[in-house]
Amino acid sequence: MNDQSPRRSGGRAARRATRAAPPSEAMRSIRPGMEGGVLNVLTQAQIEQIHNTALDALEQIGLADAPPSGVAYLTGAGAIQGHDGRIRFPRALVEDTIARANRDVTLMGRDPRHDMHLKGTKVHYGTAGAAVHMVDVDGRNYRECTVQDLHDAARICDVLDNIHFVQRPMVCRDIYDNYEMDLNTIYACCGGTTKHVGTSFTDPSYVKGALEMLHLIAGGEDKWRERPFMSNSNCFVVPPMKFATESCEVMEACIEGGMPVLLLSAGMAGATAPSTVAGAIVQATAECLAGLVYVNAVKPGHPAVFGTWPFGLDLRTGAMTGGSGEQALLSSGCAQMHRFYDLPGGAVGGITDAKLPDMQAGWEQMCSNVMAGLSGLNMVYEAAGMHASLLGFCLESLILGDDLIGHAQRCVRGIEVNEETLALEQIREVCIGGPGHYLGTSQTLARMVSDYQYPKIGNRMSPKQWEESGKPDLLKDTTARKEEILSERSAARFDPAIDAAIRAAFKIHLPV
Repeated sequence: MNDQSPRRSGGRAARRATRAAPPSEAMRSIRPGMEGGVLNVLTQAQIEQIHNTALDALEQIGLADAPPSGVAYLTGAGAIQGHDGRIRFPRALVEDTIARANRDVTLMGRDPRHDMHLKGTKVHYGTAGAAVHMVDVDGRNYRECTVQDLHDAARICDVLDNIHFVQRPMVCRDIYDNYEMDLNTIYACCGGTTKHVGTSFTDPSYVKGALEMLHLIAGGEDKWRERPFMSNSNCFVVPPMKFATESCEVMEACIEGGMPVLLLSAGMAGATAPSTVAGAIVQATAECLAGLVYVNAVKPGHPAVFGTWPFGLDLRTGAMTGGSGEQALLSSGCAQMHRFYDLPGGAVGGITDAKLPDMQAGWEQMCSNVMAGLSGLNMVYEAAGMHASLLGFCLESLILGDDLIGHAQRCVRGIEVNEETLALEQIREVCIGGPGHYLGTSQTLARMVSDYQYPKIGNRMSPKQWEESGKPDLLKDTTARKEEILSERSAARFDPAIDAAIRAAFKIHLPV
């Protein structure tokens, strides 16, 4: 026993030292943009059936309510407006648009380290949504969101390794003027993170002011157009199969201003989309193909994300359900359609119907986040923090979601099989004249960081250690981490001169 104890102690010390040292980006077991695409919930024949049905829907049914400008763009590109006012899309027009669309899109951050290349099946996770409530974990209450809450969420996202982008996750309910709300949303998000930001606009006339603010942040219009670090999340359709007139006008203004666009189709299966998973995917695909034609008619090759976001519905009650198995299938099926078209795409994952970060929230969030990642979804929106079927956002859940997404990403990375990982020589060395175990071996230590993902908040103590440590509570530890992050100044804060210029031009509700 005495001969073995130094080896055990040394192994433990080495493992602790390795774990304590921050890994380089190249050494991390996970990183943004890892390749997914190994999960196929649809066969090739089924994908082609969905594609052909979507083309039939566009050619035979078309979309209603395009704004006059949209009618001009679309008919100029080859679409046909019928006597009923609906815009129909000939199959050849859609197929030609798919062939020439921009399929090599990079969504940029203010810091180039956070740029996201959406080519192929590279997977990224982030926030999104329009929650109207904040979840108060301590009081188990819901209250209205504020601009300070949004800023705090962006600041927390900025330091979480596994949150790769920040699309506005909540609405600033304390700002009653819509113009001020839209511009303060930009300020709160960009002042909190240097990662890519996504946002929406409630009126096309607001885009001009938004671009003026973004030019100030970027250091000039030329700098903004060179590296646009914000995209427009645009609900350009009102399912089923109708254009959203004002949103289309917003989209046109954003394209003119050099802002990438998320073409967002968000039908609810059983209400505003067919109740079957396949039918909901068909409609979302058709609507987004119409949007793709629209974007390329305005500006060929403009960066656009194919945002098929069909949501599930609990048909017993009519309530939305984002945490269901059906939702996971919807998003995974949409990811396969994006792969079929070889277009950058996004869908939802990580939504929970649970009201608090509890066990239900965990299983629902993990199910869709893992499936979306394995399916090769470029942008997994709403991946952390979203509760009550998008009605509530929780900062503690956002932090816990970083751990959860870390595990999901490790699944996305998959299993490496090569001569080194098959480990025959390592097995030989350990079993023949060796210690009979792999603890503390050079091979094990070398793989501790590069192959294994460790939770930052999740607790892996033994019951004895847990008791000796005062029985730490997951949510209390997470709240403490939240307060620690928010106690420090934001690394993304604006230069004082830029901040002063923004405040002189716009009514900013956050204190200096």
